Amino acid sequence: MNTVIIGILGARLDHGGFGRKRLERWRPSISLLMHDDLPVDEFVLIYHAEEQQLATLTLADMAVISPKTRLTPYQVDYDNAWDFEQVYSQLHDFTRWYHFDPEQNRYYVHITTGTHVAQICLYLLTEANYLPAKLLQTSPGKEGVQGSYLVIDLDLSRYDQIASRFAREAQDGIAYLKGGIETRNLAFNRIISQIEQVSIKSSAPMLLTGPTGAGKSRLAQRIYELKKQRSLVTGKLVEVNCATLRGDNAMSALFGHVKGAFTGALSPRLGLLREANKGVLFLDEIGELGLDEQAMLLRAIEDKVFMPFGSDQQASSDFQLIAGTNRDLFEHVRQAQFREDLLARINLWTYQLPSLTERMEDFEPNIEHELQQFTIKAGYKVSFNKAARGKYLQFARSPQALWRANFRDLNSSITRMATLAVGGRITEEQVAEEISRLQYAWCGFGQQAPAEDELAGLLSAQALAELDLFDRLQLAQVIRICRSSRSLAEAGRILFDQSRTQKTSANDSHRLKMYLQKFGLAFQTVTKTLPVQIGQSG
Repeated sequence: MNTVIIGILGARLDHGGFGRKRLERWRPSISLLMHDDLPVDEFVLIYHAEEQQLATLTLADMAVISPKTRLTPYQVDYDNAWDFEQVYSQLHDFTRWYHFDPEQNRYYVHITTGTHVAQICLYLLTEANYLPAKLLQTSPGKEGVQGSYLVIDLDLSRYDQIASRFAREAQDGIAYLKGGIETRNLAFNRIISQIEQVSIKSSAPMLLTGPTGAGKSRLAQRIYELKKQRSLVTGKLVEVNCATLRGDNAMSALFGHVKGAFTGALSPRLGLLREANKGVLFLDEIGELGLDEQAMLLRAIEDKVFMPFGSDQQASSDFQLIAGTNRDLFEHVRQAQFREDLLARINLWTYQLPSLTERMEDFEPNIEHELQQFTIKAGYKVSFNKAARGKYLQFARSPQALWRANFRDLNSSITRMATLAVGGRITEEQVAEEISRLQYAWCGFGQQAPAEDELAGLLSAQALAELDLFDRLQLAQVIRICRSSRSLAEAGRILFDQSRTQKTSANDSHRLKMYLQKFGLAFQTVTKTLPVQIGQSG
């Protein structure tokens, strides 16, 4: 690879006078060409227009010292060498003017010469990779006129102590986002690991999707707190469930209003967007927003400005948006219930949080977390006895446990048992009572209709007549499981709960898909066709 050095002419350090002895003095830019272990193929010398005479002399001396080095002069002309904005702007222009080819060239940025402002600008441009280079620091020394040089690589991962510190900070951030829970689900852990990086590096909108109770609100709060810990936001977290916003109230709540904007508007209102200035705005159930509010929100995200209700004056707010939903927003777009341009804007960082039944590996750690939270609130410790714990876990992981509200169901369940525990111990009797309570609460979701009702609308009358009773009953039950599940994978895990444990690589989704195809059915078709309700007249 070729070696290219980029440096600024030093008005004082590179000035060795005009006599012959100037070649006997240490002059940083010229001395860099005297090192046998650093052959330089090109030297880009940046100089100010007022230093033309010194630049010409320096370039001539460089040509004498290293005839094979290609010399590229670049002139700047900022008015004030100590004006950070001017200097940075013109050096940034240089990065766009010069053609960099890191595949063929090795670049170094010389930061010994130039004003402190210019040195800082070169450092910032290198750190941001506008200059894809390592830094060079030179100094005079006993080596003579050539002096010495030191290479500084800004790739911090190359430095063991720094890299390990950053790794610890990242792990701390990941643990914080998980609430200190030692989660084991690989898919969930990958999501949280990426969210930690995005939270630190980006202020773009984030979209958290997943079923009710999967932890979207809690995660949004922890993202905000992590950003605040790292001084990435100074404002507050403002949360609102968009399902509570309707009509004029939605406009007023989000964007504020002026006095007299509508009947009852006796005083002005800032609105949630302005309250979230310099902070984070969490809009849960964003799919419930009206189309007019969606349009104004899009502009507020992109331009940081919006129009308060009833006002003719623009307002501004610089906030980061985190949106949450348990709906399929793409389906909402197809039904003209959600703006496609808004979805495209908030879909940059989208994370699907898995349901509790999709994270059975994390069930035990979450039980411990819920017990710890109860201890903090109640002021005394509660735990399971061994047999009770085993019985509860066996039920929790069985197909009978629907966990419809996900972690909210789990929180309620642990809270009930812990409250009723005598002497701080949850017994088998209490677990049995809690299981009955949960099954009763979920029974409405598991209510079964006759097989003919389940299959109505899916198969023709002739196809139904040709099915054995065995096939009708089996297919009807499979369809019930599909309709009570949130995905093909979840339904497969429930239906093949025993045989899957005997396989080295279980593919529940494929097995269920093949079964449905025998009857000309698909999971999407089955779940979108509503069954006839018991006792409901046609």
